[in-house]
Amino acid sequence: MLTEERYSIILERVKQNKSVKLLELCELLKASESTIRRDLTVLDERGLLKKVHGGAISAEEHSFNPEEQDVESKSKLFTDEKLAIARFSASLVDDGDFIFIDAGTTTGYMIDFLPDKKITFVTNAFVHAKKLAQRGFKVYMPAGEIKLTTEAIVGAECVSSLQSYNFTKSFLGANGISLSGGITTPDRNEARVKSTVVLNSQTVYILADHSKFDQISAVTFAQLGRVKIITDKLQDKKYLTKANIKEVM
Repeated sequence: MLTEERYSIILERVKQNKSVKLLELCELLKASESTIRRDLTVLDERGLLKKVHGGAISAEEHSFNPEEQDVESKSKLFTDEKLAIARFSASLVDDGDFIFIDAGTTTGYMIDFLPDKKITFVTNAFVHAKKLAQRGFKVYMPAGEIKLTTEAIVGAECVSSLQSYNFTKSFLGANGISLSGGITTPDRNEARVKSTVVLNSQTVYILADHSKFDQISAVTFAQLGRVKIITDKLQDKKYLTKANIKEVM
């Protein structure tokens, strides 16, 4: 049987059942486990299914997150992982940097680990601005509309305020990371702020724990190839071939 024929049969079985087992495919296709594993790897890399231990599931099984959790809810999730990400992220800050720090729980944790260096910050998170000022850093905030859910400043005025800046580094949060959707967030206004920062930054870091992978939200604000991702422990290694990723746990 030709390779492309096997691919077609595998995809049809996944489409019908939403999942398929490796041994089931070996029996169906009269092929070895190593052959089927290679087939699944190729189809996974093409984004046509998701390879998992012992088989594969539909690529459509990636979760879609239409809503944004509030800061209090987020702060209770994956705290150890976020702290590890925040600690490593803070170590990337250099003397003389001009940095944007995004609203979010992980970026907020990062402030406690920042070195005592001469650094200037811009942030759209009013809670972060206060913490940075208390640490003795010079801090600027853009104008705009307050979004209470994420404790962030957003909107057209915020975007306009940020367009004149040129950041050496930016540290952004995200709601979803996927091969098909890139780096995503549910809110269009926040996405515009983030995408403006991405365009105006020499280096962009996405701070995202493992739960953000294989998640897609409504609006893409950056492509995988444009950013460096800092996470705790990557569960799906296929991302290593598509993005610059640092695991810190």
